[in-house]
Amino acid sequence: MSETQSPLPRQVADTYVDELIALDPITGTYLGVKESSSRLPDTSPAGQEALAELRRATLAKLDEAEGRPGADSDIERRCGRLLRERLTAELAVHEADEGLRAVGNMATPAHEIREIFTVTPTETEEDWAAIAERLRAVPTAYAGYRQSLELGLERKLYAAPRPTATFVEQLTEWADTDGNGRGWFEDFVSAGPDALRAELDEAARTATASVVELRDWMRDVYTPAIEGAPNTVGRERYARWARYFNGTDLDLDEAYAYGWSEYHRLLGEMKQEAEKILPGAETPWVALAHLDEHGKHIEGVDEVRDWLQGLMDQAIDALDGTHFELAERVRKVESRIAPPGGAAAPYYTAPSEDFSRPGRTWLPTMGQTRFPVYDLVSTWYHEGVPGHHLQLAQWTHVAGNLSRYQASVGGVSANAEGWALYAERLMDELGFLTDPEQRLGYLDAQMMRSTRVIVDIGMHLELEIPADSPFHPGERWTPELAQEFFGAHSSRPADFVESELTRYLTIPGQAIGYKLGERAWLLGREKARERHGDAFDLKAWHMAALSQGSLGLDDLVDELARL
Repeated sequence: MSETQSPLPRQVADTYVDELIALDPITGTYLGVKESSSRLPDTSPAGQEALAELRRATLAKLDEAEGRPGADSDIERRCGRLLRERLTAELAVHEADEGLRAVGNMATPAHEIREIFTVTPTETEEDWAAIAERLRAVPTAYAGYRQSLELGLERKLYAAPRPTATFVEQLTEWADTDGNGRGWFEDFVSAGPDALRAELDEAARTATASVVELRDWMRDVYTPAIEGAPNTVGRERYARWARYFNGTDLDLDEAYAYGWSEYHRLLGEMKQEAEKILPGAETPWVALAHLDEHGKHIEGVDEVRDWLQGLMDQAIDALDGTHFELAERVRKVESRIAPPGGAAAPYYTAPSEDFSRPGRTWLPTMGQTRFPVYDLVSTWYHEGVPGHHLQLAQWTHVAGNLSRYQASVGGVSANAEGWALYAERLMDELGFLTDPEQRLGYLDAQMMRSTRVIVDIGMHLELEIPADSPFHPGERWTPELAQEFFGAHSSRPADFVESELTRYLTIPGQAIGYKLGERAWLLGREKARERHGDAFDLKAWHMAALSQGSLGLDDLVDELARL
């Protein structure tokens, strides 16, 4: 048989990517597929089912491919295992009708539709013509999303009320960004060419009108209909989402206990570091509040963007050739300011497949113009270098040696977030965080990821707070207690804390992957170090680890230990 007649798992995976792009042009745009720039996906129940059918058909093809000669090689085995795990997890979420109640402050179809414009090409007049066409598709996409939510109401599948209220507020801001009736889409097209001015403005107004229509329906119909629904999801739904985001069936009670163990360890370290900054401070967060007022800071939005760019450039220069071996195109990463009206957390977008669009970090300013340095350094090691950028750009760089799927749409959240948190710790290990302000900020960020494990699992499963906790021992978690606990153990302002808790209610099981993923990366490194002894080469291990493509946590430790 020819190769075409007898596909191996990598070929099945890459065929899936091609077929996925045809159904989901948002994915196509992130990958840099030019033909996707003018389209949006079908977000209706029929569109969701079409994606599910593609996943089922691909699993059937994978069953055949895994029986072919050569399918047991390491590279084919790894790809096949990832593809099966991902598609199975995605189908489990679909078959539970989670897409019929996808409402929250991030990661909903409505957010994805808006955010894709921030990475759509804008270099030429042809690019802007495609944007105009995509803008004209926004009303249909938002209408399909509304149809999905309407079916959810019919089936009594309700979103959580608190994230729903936040979503309505966000839609209001998207429709009127400056209080003068000018929406986000109108602001976006203001940079377009004069030759298309009338067309772009008209398309943007049409898109904004659909935002207003969705907002009014969410406010006047959906919100009253879900009144009294729970804000948390319970153990069964949580376990399903945890599998989706972590790539393994977690022991949730063990993970909850691990979160507490890390909480106690980090609290001790934070107290020691805080004493260097503000001797006698009652808590580390008193010292961090002192830094908010009196610590090093950057004034100005443009200035902080440039400063973050410099921080990443410096990290690349220091790490390349010593702890990593970076291709020239992987060395490029851009610092950007996030568009208003989103969640409060910084984020990263990966480069296009041909690197014509580089990797980018995004800072939501939340209206602020003064930025304490302690809160930024380790965060940009996480989002940029050596965190998300080095991993995701390296995946893209070596995609030809893996599969397109492993380097892109097959990503497992806990793998990527675990690497990024490992990257923060690595920079501490390598001596980049000797400044007390920056090291306390790093420990604060680590503490935030530990408290995420505690409150995300705790409130969704309504677990008991341990007897040795300094906070409400013996009580059971609620979202209100979770927000109080998180706020008491974070340097972040109140609006960030509220946004974070709403995020955990929106995407249960995702926030725990940072710390659990970091644990997997550290364990894999330790096993590899034990295996090689004095011959262990950290730089070689880093590059081999970053060149494996995505893996679920059920596979990650074993594969890292083999390197």
